[in-house]
Amino acid sequence: MKNIVLLIGLFLMASCSTKEEAPVESSETAQTILELTDKQLTSFELSTVQLQEKAIVQTIRLTGVIDLPPQNAVSISASLGGHLKSTKLMPGMYFKKGEVLAVLEDSQYIQLQQDYLTSKAQLQNAYAEYVRQKELNQSKASSDKVYQQAKADYETLLISKEALEEKLRLIHINPSTLTVHKIARTVNIYAPFEGYVSKVNVNTGKYISPSEVMFELVNLNTLYLNLKVFEKDWGKWKIGHPITAYSNDDPTEKYAGKISLMGKNITHERTLEMYATFDTYNPKLLPGMYMNAEIEISDALSWALPEECVLSFEGKTYAFVALDKNTFEMIHVQSGNSGNGWIAIENSEKFKDKNIVQKGAYTLLMALKNIGEE
Repeated sequence: MKNIVLLIGLFLMASCSTKEEAPVESSETAQTILELTDKQLTSFELSTVQLQEKAIVQTIRLTGVIDLPPQNAVSISASLGGHLKSTKLMPGMYFKKGEVLAVLEDSQYIQLQQDYLTSKAQLQNAYAEYVRQKELNQSKASSDKVYQQAKADYETLLISKEALEEKLRLIHINPSTLTVHKIARTVNIYAPFEGYVSKVNVNTGKYISPSEVMFELVNLNTLYLNLKVFEKDWGKWKIGHPITAYSNDDPTEKYAGKISLMGKNITHERTLEMYATFDTYNPKLLPGMYMNAEIEISDALSWALPEECVLSFEGKTYAFVALDKNTFEMIHVQSGNSGNGWIAIENSEKFKDKNIVQKGAYTLLMALKNIGEE
C-alpha cells in the first residue's frame, strides 16, 4: 500500500511538474522524455548501470518421456514349445541374471535327447567304418564306391549330431554332459540379464507355442529420455551436452544426464526427437514417465543489461537513459537472448557509455505513461 501511494504521488507530482515547468513539446518528445524534480527523485529508489559484456546463459526447457533402449526390453518365449510346469514370476518382480524363470516339460524334449544320443552312438560306428574303408581303399582292397558310401554315411551322421547339439542348447541342455542316465523330461528358462518382470502372459499347465511370448522383462539400469525439440532450437547443442531433468510431481528433485543421440527427421509439428541418458540409475525413474528437461546454452560475449533495465510497453521493449540528474529518456531496445538475469542488447550502440536506469525503471515508465494519458 505504501508503494502504491508513493507511485500515485509521483505520477501527480510528475504531471504537475510537467504542466508548470516543461515547455510545450511535440507528441513524440512528450512520450519519451521525463523530467523529475529533486523532491520527486527522493520519493523512490533509483540506480543506474552501463552496458557490460556478458556470455548470456540461456535456459531452454523441453518435455519428453522416459523409454527403454530396445536391447533392454526382452520378450521370453520357448524355443521348441512345451507345457509350463512351474513359474514364480509376477509383474514387477525383481530377478537376477541366470535365475530360473520357468520350467517347461514336454515329450519332445525326451525325444530330442534320445535322437542325439542315438546319433552319437551311430556316429562312432560310422566313423570306425569310414576309417576302415579308407585304409582298404588305399591298398586297393576295397572299391571306391564302398569307400564313398562309408564316407557319406559318416558325414551324414556327423551333420545330424551337430544339428541336434544346437537344438539341445536352445533349450539349455548341455550336450557334453548328456548321457543315457541323465535324460530329462523338463527344461529351464533362464534370465538373460538382471532386471524386473514387466508382463506375465502364461499360467501353469498351459501349452506354450514357440511363437508365444511368455514373459516380458526389462533392464532399468539404462534408461533414456526422449525429448521433443523445436526446429528453431535445433543445432544449439551437441552430443554430450549436459541436461537436467525433473518430473511434474517433484520439480525439486533433479536428475542429471547427457545428450546421447539426435534425430534427423522433422515432424509435421516442426519438432525433432533428441535422446538423453541419465548419469546414474534411480529406481524412481520408470518407462513411460513424463519428464521436463532444462538445457543451458552459453552464447558468445555480447553487450548486455540486467533484465530489470528492460521494460515492455505497448508490445515493444524499452530502457531509460539518464540524460542528466533529473532528465530521463525512454529508448527502444532490440533485445536478444536472455538468461541468468541478463539480456543481450542488439542495438547496443544507442546505449554505450550511457547510464541506464536499473532500480526505479518501472516507476519511471508508470510516470511517463501517466503523463502521456493526460
